[in-house]
Amino acid sequence: MKYLFGVGFLTWMFAAWLTHVIVCFKAASWGFLIAGAIFFPVAWVHGTGVWFGWW
Repeated sequence: MKYLFGVGFLTWMFAAWLTHVIVCFKAASWGFLIAGAIFFPVAWVHGTGVWFGWW
């Protein structure tokens, strides 16, 4: 069970980061893209927020 949680967590991290990168490229938000690259939890929160319509 713990391995399933780990795989799910890693999948969420990668998918949220990828969503952040794609949205920033489409919106030409270069500063925000750099911020997500330097401090990657920003990318996770932003990517997850895009999924739920917060941004």
